[in-house]
Amino acid sequence: MENLVSVDGARIHYEVAGRGPVLLVAQSGEGDAGRSVDLVGRLVDRFTVVTYDRRGLSRSRPDDPAAPVTVRQHADDAAAVLRQVTGEPAVMLGLSLGAAIGLHLLAAHPGTVGTLIAHEPIALRFLPPAEEADARARLESVRAVHRRDGWRAAAARVAAVLGIDPRGQETEPGITAFPFTAQRAANFEYFLTNDLAAVLADPLTLADVPGGARILPAVGRTSPPDGFDFLAAQALAAHLGVPAHRFPGGHNGNLTHPGAFADAVRRLATA
Repeated sequence: MENLVSVDGARIHYEVAGRGPVLLVAQSGEGDAGRSVDLVGRLVDRFTVVTYDRRGLSRSRPDDPAAPVTVRQHADDAAAVLRQVTGEPAVMLGLSLGAAIGLHLLAAHPGTVGTLIAHEPIALRFLPPAEEADARARLESVRAVHRRDGWRAAAARVAAVLGIDPRGQETEPGITAFPFTAQRAANFEYFLTNDLAAVLADPLTLADVPGGARILPAVGRTSPPDGFDFLAAQALAAHLGVPAHRFPGGHNGNLTHPGAFADAVRRLATA
């Protein structure tokens, strides 16, 4: 039976596997519940792992696909998913956009998440003015490429902006390949059209980050140190007075190094 939860303007598909404390994984980019398969397989012995299709992706279809979406709305959706599976504060692994969603979730739904691992959040207003302006220019360039040349060219531009070399990056052996299917193409279209606009309009600042929850900023060991996502994680760490934990791989280390990434999640979540 398909797991669906009704939210304002959509129904959200989610998946549950494993046993133990609840761990919600919020993916980045066009990643739906299936993009976490390698990571989930290495965590189900310790956690009840919850993954989901973000609004607009795969099986989580909005009532009006053309309606704009906000990062706060994504956080409300994630909170609704968690309420379906647990009444206790969950652990959350937020990746890129998923990390920004997690930070909004902490602010809007206190008590839903007890520990948030925020891996390279795309939170532009965490940055000093010059770096924020540069980040906005880079993301606007992605949108311009999308309008001019389509989603494939824009996906390549996203990778370049995030310091990802899909053909030259190191990976653990045996990772799952994700070909560009029609569904993945549709997910990219939604991400590039709707979610990038949500990121650019997101008002979240460091002053909005709530106390009362355990927030663990994280960065990729091979991420470019001048990348805006890396810098946002460092700014969050400085604001909280905690270190930014180093995770295997780069911005997409959860996909390239799922085994080592899972080990890091396990250590932090259970510390």
